[in-house]
Amino acid sequence: MPKTDIEISHEVMPEPIAKIAEKAGIPESELEYYGKYKAKVGTEFIRSLEGRPDGKLILVTAITPTKAGEGKTTTTVGLADGLSRIGKKVMGCLREPSLGPVFGIKGGATGGGYAQVIPMEDINLHFTGDLHAITAANNLISAALDNSLFQGNPLNIDPERVLWKRAMDMNDRSLRKITVGIGDKNGVERSDGFNITVASEIMAILCLSKDFKDFNRRVDEIVVALNREGKPVTVADLQVGGAVTALMMDALKPNLVQSLEHTPFFIHGGPFANIAHGCNSVIATKTALKLADYVVTEAGFGADLGAEKFMDIKCRTAGIKPSAVVLVVTIRALKLHGGVLYENLKEENVPAIEKGFENVLKHADTLKKSGIPFVLALNEFYLDTDAEKECVFRLAQENGLRMIAANGWAKGGEGMIELAEEVVRMTEIPSELHNFYELSDPFEEKLNKIVKNVYGGNGFVMTDSAKAQLETFRTFGWDQLPVCVAKTQSSLSDNAKLLGAPKDFTVTVKELRISNGAGFIVVLTGNVMTMPGLPKVPAANQIGVNDDGSIFGLF
Repeated sequence: MPKTDIEISHEVMPEPIAKIAEKAGIPESELEYYGKYKAKVGTEFIRSLEGRPDGKLILVTAITPTKAGEGKTTTTVGLADGLSRIGKKVMGCLREPSLGPVFGIKGGATGGGYAQVIPMEDINLHFTGDLHAITAANNLISAALDNSLFQGNPLNIDPERVLWKRAMDMNDRSLRKITVGIGDKNGVERSDGFNITVASEIMAILCLSKDFKDFNRRVDEIVVALNREGKPVTVADLQVGGAVTALMMDALKPNLVQSLEHTPFFIHGGPFANIAHGCNSVIATKTALKLADYVVTEAGFGADLGAEKFMDIKCRTAGIKPSAVVLVVTIRALKLHGGVLYENLKEENVPAIEKGFENVLKHADTLKKSGIPFVLALNEFYLDTDAEKECVFRLAQENGLRMIAANGWAKGGEGMIELAEEVVRMTEIPSELHNFYELSDPFEEKLNKIVKNVYGGNGFVMTDSAKAQLETFRTFGWDQLPVCVAKTQSSLSDNAKLLGAPKDFTVTVKELRISNGAGFIVVLTGNVMTMPGLPKVPAANQIGVNDDGSIFGLF
């Protein structure tokens, strides 16, 4: 039985995964079992769904979060359960948790209370091994690259212009910058470094590929280095694209699990949204859309990161669009944006909420520009006071915004019925997705539109090194690709200390990275790191194993 911080008052034991598959319309013969309660879905079955009409896609995003997160996953799971409660055929689609945050600051990522996906321990830890496969595939490329350098460098790779990094799915700041090949028999000595696996291009390619052939094509197009003539060297040049794809064949199949209320969920792929594009896989989402009338998914962190990338990168790649958006709001986040210190967020503070509501208004303005109907969901916490809740609902009404209480944590799907009914109503409203930039826009215009229209800033400046990188990118036409901005999740700006809805700020672009296989440029801003570090007291310090073998502290 899964652990929660509330008293279990009704049966929440998982169903055999075959029964969940039957509910989703997946034959048992198409399952590849990973124990009793999780399975992968076969490639041939997914192909057989082509030609079926799509269901309606619902995106869950959030305001700028606190470091603990605001409950997007809890809301996503609860909303899916709520839709099931009102008789809708529904599936959920979530990202796989990274071990970095699990053992770092946030802990696990399977929802909470009665709005959870299970088996929680499995999902938060090794699950079906997808992230390990991605790590191995990434590092196979690194090994092949360094071997080519050692074996006479037939591709004439410039060791000073290697772009590819190694990967590991753990927060470890000591691996950000390393030296490899030390010693005469150990390869060519050069500077290197690690990305966390969920920030790797292999992860992005997994999540944006439509099938294994598309994955193989994208892997071959990865640019790993520049040669001494300044021309790109790709995975195809290293001749290991087939091997990388072979490593990833099982990982490309979506993982089927369930919520506490036995709603089917795909959990597949897990790119960070502050670094990468922050969405679960296209394969899982499009498969769910063929199986269900309503599909609930999430995009990481605030709407400035996850929702923008969902619309500008994932929707473009997959040829999909959301029919409705849910913007998750919490009172604790409003108090933070209103100037309250993190350690004081449990105390009632209505004036801080009034001030912090400007953050909601900025995200709401962004969603209005997208053209997709949206609703605010107040994810309620037991410490929220009546005065604070009355304040939030009043502010929403005064600003012409629809807000509904979300009580999935405490009540499961029952506490999400009103939100589910509103979402169904919104999906009937004709809408057209308006991307925040056009692909034909010059690179500078793309980035300016994001900074001005999504973040609320004045524009951006580039370091000299980033300018030089852009000129190189232009030489090969990479500046025509979409942009994936890597910035802090803690602020609309690139400065984590600027809370609320800051104005008159400028974003600093310090580095550009080409993800040619994934199909976008990564724009690194501010102090964002692609390999996070552990905090002074990491979540790993709270995790342990009971005498009966059950795990505690894994939230």
